[in-house]
Amino acid sequence: MRHVPIIDLAPFLAGSAADRIRVAASVGEACEQIGFLTLVGHGLSNELTQTMVHTAHQFFDLPDVEKRKLPMTAAGAGYSPLKGETLSASLGQTAPADLKESLNIGPDFAQNPWPDIPMGLKPAAIAYFEAMATLAASLMRLFACALDLPEHFFDDKIDRHRSFLRLINYPNQDSDPLPGQLRAGEHTDYGTLTILRSENAPGGLEVRSRDGEWLAVESAPDSFVVNLGDLMMYWTNERWISTLHRVVNPPRDQRLGSRRQSLAFFHNPNPEALITCLDSCQGPGNPAKYPPITAGEHLALKVNKAYRKGAL
Repeated sequence: MRHVPIIDLAPFLAGSAADRIRVAASVGEACEQIGFLTLVGHGLSNELTQTMVHTAHQFFDLPDVEKRKLPMTAAGAGYSPLKGETLSASLGQTAPADLKESLNIGPDFAQNPWPDIPMGLKPAAIAYFEAMATLAASLMRLFACALDLPEHFFDDKIDRHRSFLRLINYPNQDSDPLPGQLRAGEHTDYGTLTILRSENAPGGLEVRSRDGEWLAVESAPDSFVVNLGDLMMYWTNERWISTLHRVVNPPRDQRLGSRRQSLAFFHNPNPEALITCLDSCQGPGNPAKYPPITAGEHLALKVNKAYRKGAL
């Protein structure tokens, strides 16, 4: 597959049995071939998304000293400054830190550090987080159908999910990046799935196809880009893939007009959920490739690698 397919969710949410089977088959093919899809027909309010986009812009426009009043907590919530993270390190690679900043929002809303300004950020983020969690639950039921499992197979594994919403800003690049430095280094996502709303601007998302080619991904209007994380690949024994992706630097002649912002919802299972190969994805000639691990253990290992000691 040399492109990210566009899939309409509406027939799965409110269609006939035949419609649901058709959508599940299309999703299964995308998950096997490239691990990414562009989702339309999701039913989410565009006004809700635009409010989140606007308030995130206001936050990232604040002076650096104001944003740094929200240092990241032990649980991973809070502000990560420019060059505070090296995503490629999660794969054991060595590279300069990423040219992005983010505000990370966890599921314990009362425990998250919230900025005083913009005043609308907290209610916007909570509403957006909850809408994303609902959408993710629908996608997990769709995934179960695509894997020929009972539709609610994953329900009790995600009913206390530890998901994160990341508001991410890739600023204009005023100087040349260091050799090997990207807006976001190549990596795979850690959990079950990611739901991304991103602006189309120079220097954007690229995914690596199964034959090793990097493919640019542009967002269709009112759509979300969805990709699989490591834990879904573990569950399916690599029948479905957690695809390498990155955010590249803008062309040199466009870097001063290349600010880019993304809203990324990283869906994770319950911390104690045991991720072990599904029976339907293994057999005598296809043994399990990964040992069982809890979702919490896996996520902690990945996060500890990505955030360099002393970077924050």
